[in-house]
Amino acid sequence: MCRRREKREREGAGEALKVQEQMASGKEKSLPLTFFETLHQFYMDTITDLMFRNQYITVPKRERKAKENFKMKKILTLALAAVLAVSVLAGCSSQQKGGNVSTDGSTSMEEVIGVLGEAFQEKYSGLTFTYNPTGSGSGIQAVKEGRCDIGLSSRSLKEEEKADGLKETVLASDGIAVIVNPKNKVSDLDVETIAKIYTGEITNWSEVGGNDAEIVVIGREAGSGTRDGFESITGTEDACKYRQELTSTGDVITTVSQNPDAIGYASLAAVNDGVKALSVGGVSPSEATVKDGSYSIQRPFVLVTKEGAELSDAAQKFFDFVTSDEAAPFISQAGAVPVN
Repeated sequence: MCRRREKREREGAGEALKVQEQMASGKEKSLPLTFFETLHQFYMDTITDLMFRNQYITVPKRERKAKENFKMKKILTLALAAVLAVSVLAGCSSQQKGGNVSTDGSTSMEEVIGVLGEAFQEKYSGLTFTYNPTGSGSGIQAVKEGRCDIGLSSRSLKEEEKADGLKETVLASDGIAVIVNPKNKVSDLDVETIAKIYTGEITNWSEVGGNDAEIVVIGREAGSGTRDGFESITGTEDACKYRQELTSTGDVITTVSQNPDAIGYASLAAVNDGVKALSVGGVSPSEATVKDGSYSIQRPFVLVTKEGAELSDAAQKFFDFVTSDEAAPFISQAGAVPVN
């Protein structure tokens, strides 16, 4: 009797070993399991283990041990389920705390808004920031139509825009640099002479101390905040004779850097070593001269929102951050002059 029982146990153990080897072999060939596949495999292993124990092991002591193992595995299963539930809840909570801030507008503000956006996302890791460089006019229109949270303008709002329910908040001041190619001998022009160049009254660099070469007048497209600021300060509205009207500050800088006879204007915050910024009336453009007002060609960087409209939680956090004293060093780093 005992020999038959021992024989059944050995046969049962052998069958169990074969099944386990087959299952192990199958796992080695399969792709890495997902969490749910692993959990399902765990249940199947437990059920298979219990089947073989109940079928072949009839010794009371081993039955008690199997029951204890089953209880332990059940506890582990419940623990894993709890961990999964906590993870799902944590994920939902993270999503609820997240959000996006969308800005749209001035290409001249690219340096400033880029630096501020990076600093903002470092401070609020769950929030994201986007910037669409479309130009001041387009950014103002985007706010009006509800296509972005905050518009960016490199000019003050017009009275008709304010009448449409838009509100401006001045973020910083920025000089508009008059730029030429580094090879150009001219280094200083006054506002009156600049106006004459842009209206076509002066057409050759030799007339202002430069080489005998035709002046190539470069400017921005209609609707640009930089163009609006430049023309209003120089008194050349609707009178400029542009050779090229470009759609971004970067395009103006690139074009002037590649043409020794070109002249253009661009945000001081964006000027690089590829061009030369002229002094205007003997005053060089800089953060200090913009701040004290001695550099005459300057304009504001403006945040545009809807009057009386409540911003989203994420957008309000961004607005509060960029207009705070904490943001001032980042604005200076980008070459503009913070109002705070």
